[in-house]
Amino acid sequence: MSGDRVPVLVGVAQYVGRETDPTAAPDPLTMMADVASRAAYDSGVGNSLFAHVDAFFHIPSAYWTPANGAGLVAERLGIDHRARIQNTGGGGEMGILAANHLAAEIMAGRTEMAVMTGGQAWKTAERAEAAGVELNWPVGGGPDGAHARFAPTTKPMVSELEERHRLTRPIQAYPLFENALRAAQGMSLAEHAQRLGQMMTEFTAVAAANPYAWFPTKRSAKELQTPTAENRMIGFPYTKYLNSVLNTDQAGAYVMTSAAKARELGIPEDRWVYWWGGHNASEQAWFASTRPNFAECPSMKDSSLGALGQAGVGVDDIALFDFYSCFPIAVRMACAMLGIDELDSRPFTVTGGLPYAGGPGSAYNMNSIAAMVEQLREDDSSIGMVTGNGFFMTKHAAAVLSARPKQRGWDRPDAPPPSASMATAPAIPDESAEGRGRIEAYTVMHNRDGQPTMGYVCGRLNENGGNGRRFLANLPEDPDLLHDLLASEAVGRNGQVHIDDTTGRSIFTPA
Repeated sequence: MSGDRVPVLVGVAQYVGRETDPTAAPDPLTMMADVASRAAYDSGVGNSLFAHVDAFFHIPSAYWTPANGAGLVAERLGIDHRARIQNTGGGGEMGILAANHLAAEIMAGRTEMAVMTGGQAWKTAERAEAAGVELNWPVGGGPDGAHARFAPTTKPMVSELEERHRLTRPIQAYPLFENALRAAQGMSLAEHAQRLGQMMTEFTAVAAANPYAWFPTKRSAKELQTPTAENRMIGFPYTKYLNSVLNTDQAGAYVMTSAAKARELGIPEDRWVYWWGGHNASEQAWFASTRPNFAECPSMKDSSLGALGQAGVGVDDIALFDFYSCFPIAVRMACAMLGIDELDSRPFTVTGGLPYAGGPGSAYNMNSIAAMVEQLREDDSSIGMVTGNGFFMTKHAAAVLSARPKQRGWDRPDAPPPSASMATAPAIPDESAEGRGRIEAYTVMHNRDGQPTMGYVCGRLNENGGNGRRFLANLPEDPDLLHDLLASEAVGRNGQVHIDDTTGRSIFTPA
């Protein structure tokens, strides 16, 4: 491949909104156009750059639902309507998934210059609702179907069985994986709580130094791990300070172009950050309750190793990581899948992560890519990796970036073969499962007063030596029993599964 078609990120920008008056806060269209404009100026070109754009992608916002948000933003920026203008699907991997796609398009000669935006005005929408204020945000943008949507999500996030058992939210599902990994690693509950605090306090330190962080506050390990009135337990073992914050006003943008186009426009090479490689992968066992092993995530491993392989480097060559961090398990699982010590001296975030820097819906990677580009420009000898995660650790994307050119050539190698564990058949829960069983993964949910109220269990019936049919169940809403499950390790604990005739849900009662 010609060196002229090397993909480079040449402009980035971020936005965080601090306006508490919803009527004074910028509308999403203004927010997205502004951050894209600042990314264009970051390249050194300015708004004249948009006349050269032939691909524009936009990650839709939760509370801004015009017919075609991408069309509105592109029109505001003056991007030619003949360009490829697309809204994306949803998922926390979307910004990196798009970057990998656009890099491939640039290398193939089908695209020369692309711009991508994404963000949320979720907090402003919440404040307006609380104040009874109607926000007249822009609508329209032309028919959404005028251009095919990029990477639409064709499968639902949860199964019908999970919906019946009310296992529908990230705060309910991610703790299942966390508790399973803790048990697989042989950690006690106390050791595990300490580890979460140790690891995530480093994230808060990064957020405290990040001018675009939603919560720029350094917190101690003890402060993070200890339940208090301000830091109540939500889904065991996660306190409030260990959960991602989605209701923010944040946005990000990046400009990606070919090396030839960057030279044509006179973009200085000290603004260039090279895309070295990227890869995407999704779980074969799509739904959370069907994972064969809750203590591993083969698609996460495959996406990261695929990106490293294409970049021609190993994990030890990476100086800066930004692991997707909606919950600590996403970071801990990344470490487990890549064989990295959880207390490695290298930073695992360049933003502060979703619980502290903020996670604006599906658009967090717009901020992580921007922050990584800025740091790599400062240290042009370093190599960085950014990762994204969609749904319940279901969809993954990773990319490797550096401010120096790749030495091993730019021809894109074949995708690596999936890991052997990806071929393991999903463990489909038996909707009529009854009898003795044991816990594989569990969590206990808490109310706003910090008291346990209900719980979820994934397990196996005690058939075939304890490896029988998978079941998904709720725990009895018995405070004493729930407190008991919080006091000691519950993975591996036996009990009885039965069907509640009224709700059709399975109930697991520990012995």
